[in-house]
Amino acid sequence: MKNNTPSLRRAPFYLLAFFLILWIIGISVNEPQRVLEQAKSICLECIGIG
Repeated sequence: MKNNTPSLRRAPFYLLAFFLILWIIGISVNEPQRVLEQAKSICLECIGIG
C-alpha cells in the first residue's frame, strides 16, 4: 500500500543548512568587514581619490 503523506524533498534543506554553516563561518572570520574595506578602496580608486 502507498503512504498518503506527502514526501518532502531533502536536498533543499541540506543545501540551506550547508549555506547557513558557510555564512556563520564567514561572519566568524570577519569576512564582511574585509569585503566592505575592499569595496571602499575600489570605489575611491574609481573616482580618483584613493
